[in-house]
Amino acid sequence: MMDFEEALAVTQERLRGEADSLGALLKGLRTLIPAALIGEREWEDLLASARELPATMAAFPFGFELPLNERRPRADLGVSVVGGTDAASFFAQRARSENADSSAAGIALLLSETDSEKSLLREVVGRKMMLEYDIGSAAGGSRRDPGIFLRPAERPIVGDGAAQRLRDVGVVVDTVVAAAGWTPDAAERRQVERVHLAQKADTRIESIGVFPSRGRAIRLAVTGFRTSRAIMAFLERAGWPGRHPFVAATVSRFEERGGFVELGLHLDVHADGLGPTLGLSCLAKERVAKDPRHWLDRPDLWTAFIDGLREEGLAVPEKLSALANWTTAPTTLFGRLGPFVLLRGIHHIKLVLAGDRIEQVKGYPFMALLGTPSS
Repeated sequence: MMDFEEALAVTQERLRGEADSLGALLKGLRTLIPAALIGEREWEDLLASARELPATMAAFPFGFELPLNERRPRADLGVSVVGGTDAASFFAQRARSENADSSAAGIALLLSETDSEKSLLREVVGRKMMLEYDIGSAAGGSRRDPGIFLRPAERPIVGDGAAQRLRDVGVVVDTVVAAAGWTPDAAERRQVERVHLAQKADTRIESIGVFPSRGRAIRLAVTGFRTSRAIMAFLERAGWPGRHPFVAATVSRFEERGGFVELGLHLDVHADGLGPTLGLSCLAKERVAKDPRHWLDRPDLWTAFIDGLREEGLAVPEKLSALANWTTAPTTLFGRLGPFVLLRGIHHIKLVLAGDRIEQVKGYPFMALLGTPSS
């Protein structure tokens, strides 16, 4: 059996021979993407953006952000960049080019910060970052810098009260702010620290990120919540200013259905406090860091939650049906240089709550291609 480094080398070599860009690679996977989720025109828009990225990005999970409550079948694109890979070299070279944009410089900064094994940032987040490209959601087809997210996977930022966790929060926040090209703001950082201190030991900061092309905010994802009571207590401690009774009623309905294993909260943090909009994400299975099975999924895990969305009329029925059929067992695909194993699943489904209404419902399906021995 190949170890991770050997498997990654094989996968990248196969992907280089398969396509000259991520867009070209995705074009060959069109039959796997239901038109109900991404329409033909929207697919072409997505391919146009993906053609600017290397095909080897498919060696790590990538996926789509799908607005399930909208009729229009549009999508945004999410990818991973890991230090020491082809994708990392691609962004480093782009940052050095004459036509380098601000996003390439920010991504290259993060990669350089985690190059050293002695890096404080690397001790917390490892060498991986996630990028989110606004494509279907970009106004008038305009190109935006991608959102940049870091996940504290190496040293999880749990709510155990340890002083080291607070220092880790500061390291990650300061780095993503620099990557966005923003001026550091001590008040903003204190607000992020306040959210962290509101955690209990059974929750963790899943990711810390920024959207350089949007209004300034630090986007935090806090996960590990098992009950509506735990969520409401956390929001109270964190000082979230939105409509608490509506959140409690919404979570309770899905809790009664048994639609989730774990819930996450997505918060916008500003220098003067938390934004009033709240993201509520459903995870249908355990997330185990550094375990390859983390990415294996089964359709039945999502049945209760998707049925709940359908019963409440919160999403387009055709999109829900297509999403319910997205997850499959690992499948073998035969490429030009050898076989791949295709992984497909749903990372999470998110409700966006604003005031007394559910403003958006978003699905986050993913894919990954893994090169396997030709024999």
